[in-house]
Amino acid sequence: MMHHRPNIDWMLKDLAMSVPQTRHVVVLSSDGLRMAQYGTDTDTADRLAAACAGLQSLSTAVAAEFPHGDGRMRLVVIEVGGGFFYLMAAGAGAYLAVLADEGVDAGLIGQCMRDLVARIGEHLTSPPRVDGLAG
Repeated sequence: MMHHRPNIDWMLKDLAMSVPQTRHVVVLSSDGLRMAQYGTDTDTADRLAAACAGLQSLSTAVAAEFPHGDGRMRLVVIEVGGGFFYLMAAGAGAYLAVLADEGVDAGLIGQCMRDLVARIGEHLTSPPRVDGLAG
């Protein structure tokens, strides 16, 4: 049985339009499949989703080193020459990724990402796969 996922690309527009210097907004499953995108082409969104899966895995390994934590990744922020990358847990098995140019208001983008996840978190859930298909 295939799980029909609604098109949520338009829901990402508010985040991108609310924070100046936002480049790309992508929602991905924990195994690196693009679920939604805004402000980017499909090839770029797919590359970002695949890279995010690796970062999510690495951050979960680091989280396990905190003995009193829950072992889950909540937010990863990477600053590189030219901008910032944000990866936030966004529902069961789903993540929200944002690339922004340098000069972006880090507090504003973090708050807008949290607000988006709180508002539409149930739409940002990736169902478990069964025999290679979404269940």
